[in-house]
Amino acid sequence: MGAGMIKKKNAMILTIRNMVCDRCIRVVREELGKLGLDVRSVVLGEAVIAPGQHQLDLERIRSVLRSAGFDIVDDRKAKIVEKIKTAVIRLIHHNEKTKQIEINFSEYLAEEVNADYHHISSLFSSIEGITIEKYVILQKIERVKELLKYGELTLSEIAYQMEYSSVAHLSSQFKKVTGMTPTAFKKMTLPGRKSIDLL
Repeated sequence: MGAGMIKKKNAMILTIRNMVCDRCIRVVREELGKLGLDVRSVVLGEAVIAPGQHQLDLERIRSVLRSAGFDIVDDRKAKIVEKIKTAVIRLIHHNEKTKQIEINFSEYLAEEVNADYHHISSLFSSIEGITIEKYVILQKIERVKELLKYGELTLSEIAYQMEYSSVAHLSSQFKKVTGMTPTAFKKMTLPGRKSIDLL
C-alpha cells in the first residue's frame, strides 16, 4: 500500500488537498473514474476506492489529480491539517441549515479529526503559521464576501447568518481582515475573493 492511502474495511481512502466545493467533488470523481477506478464515495477532502484494487498506481493518480488542481496528502500531520481545513470549510461554506453558534468549534473539530483539540490546534499552528481561530475568521470573511456579492441579504442578515454578535462586530472584523468596510467591498466591481484553498 503506497503513501497517501490508508486501508479502511478493505477500501482505499485517499486524502486529497484543495477540495473546497461541490464542483471539486465532481471533478475528483470524474478524474478517478477515467482511470478505471471503482470510486465508492467522494466528499470534501477524501475519496474512497473500492476493495480489490490494491495494485493502484499512486503516482498516476497523483499526476491526474495534480493536473486538475488537487494533490494527495501523504504526511500524517498534513492529513490532520487537511481534515481540519475541510471541516471548517464544510461548516462555514456548505452548512446553511445548522447555525454555527449551536456548535462548539473546538468540540466539532476534535470530533471531526478524532483527536484532542489542543493537540490539533498546536499542530495546525505549527504547520500553517496561523491559529485555527484565525483560519476560521478568514473563512468566515470569505463567506461574507460571497454573500455580499450575491446581494440577496442585508448586512444585518449576513451578520446574523454568520453568527456575529452585531453588524458592528462583523464590519470591524471585515475591515481588519480586508482593509475595507463591507459596504465598500460590495461597491467594488472587481472580484475581491481569494480562492478558499489558498487561505
